[in-house]
Amino acid sequence: MHSSAELPGASALLLIHGGLAEAMDAERFWVVPGVVGALRASGHTVLAPDRDTAPTGWVAGATDLAALVEEPCAVVAGSNGVSIAVRMAVDHPALVEKLVLLWPATAGSARADSVVPGHARHLLAGETLRGVLDRELAALSVPVFVMASEPENVFHQHATVDRILDLVQNATRLEPGTPESPRPDFAPHLDHLIASVESAL
Repeated sequence: MHSSAELPGASALLLIHGGLAEAMDAERFWVVPGVVGALRASGHTVLAPDRDTAPTGWVAGATDLAALVEEPCAVVAGSNGVSIAVRMAVDHPALVEKLVLLWPATAGSARADSVVPGHARHLLAGETLRGVLDRELAALSVPVFVMASEPENVFHQHATVDRILDLVQNATRLEPGTPESPRPDFAPHLDHLIASVESAL
């Protein structure tokens, strides 16, 4: 499922798409909305692999993507991909130069968790983020940039962004927020999203 391409150069970007036990891939999350094309047009080297949205665990999911990366890079992640990105920074710190966390998925919400199928219920555990302990978030030493979903929704709550900013000493809010990239109302926000990501690099 994953791309076998290697990520060259420390200035390259690894994009990690969202999705939790659903039919989501990099094409739908990053390519069709124009994110990959816009970043490449700005001169960035971009790797946007597909990932398993129902891995055996978040650690395993992060390890799968870490295997594609040979040099330190900036990691841009969206929604549930944020858990993978943070786990990469925790478990493979030599590979992650900075984190750009877009629309982090909210953990511990009964309403949000209720839509996750039974075969992926093991992925719901966590604190502020699924698959991550708050003490692990607080111990991050790389620069972290966070953008909220706008408008807020039950799956991507503003309180999650606020909590990350409270926990992580090196965290910066990217404002204003945007809709998540797969949403039909995202298109008018593409230029702002790209400018925000580039401001973090």
